Amino acid sequence: MRTVLQSDQAPKPGGSYSQAIAAGPFLFTAGMGPQDPETGKVVGETIEEQTAQVLANLQAILAADGLTFADVVKVTTHLQDVERDFAGYDAVYRTVLTEPYPVRTTVGSTLLGILVEIDVVAYRSGES
Repeated sequence: MRTVLQSDQAPKPGGSYSQAIAAGPFLFTAGMGPQDPETGKVVGETIEEQTAQVLANLQAILAADGLTFADVVKVTTHLQDVERDFAGYDAVYRTVLTEPYPVRTTVGSTLLGILVEIDVVAYRSGES
């Protein structure tokens, strides 16, 4: 069974995709960028500012299913410039995600007008 989840506290999809889908015991989010949910405009110019906004957007989506970052088991991060931005991104990441950290993949990607995009998979312990 699949359930579409959406939060008004996260940016609306800019294309033909859902913010998140719950499927059995897992919640899968779309890749989130650093857009303000109300204005749709990119928040921040630094990797730290943009990462904080992306994580706030993801937190809103997780909350729509009663989840937190403690439920996240997998993180995929796309950075516009891994060499330049990884340390700043990771510093902000560590303020929200704590040990035991989820598994994570971080890759360099061509991102249009943003420095970071993140998607997560969370475990919904009450579901089977």
